[in-house]
Amino acid sequence: MSDSDQYTLIPYQKLSKDALHGVLEEFINREGTDYGLIEVSFDDKCEQVMAQIKQGQVLIVFDHDSQSAGLMLKEELGQFL
Repeated sequence: MSDSDQYTLIPYQKLSKDALHGVLEEFINREGTDYGLIEVSFDDKCEQVMAQIKQGQVLIVFDHDSQSAGLMLKEELGQFL
């Protein structure tokens, strides 16, 4: 499989609410994103990441190698296309 075939884009509108929440939760928990001195709630983090998804800065992708869905920066994905 070539690098360009490794990922399939998944429009966020095509995911169920539960599936989308699961992808967001996995990303936020895995990344352990640092929001500075101010504590940011999980719900606020979800809203921030969701805003980036809606703006097209962050994409939901299915990785055929790992058989899992996740989030990737648009610029990061560009190197595989």
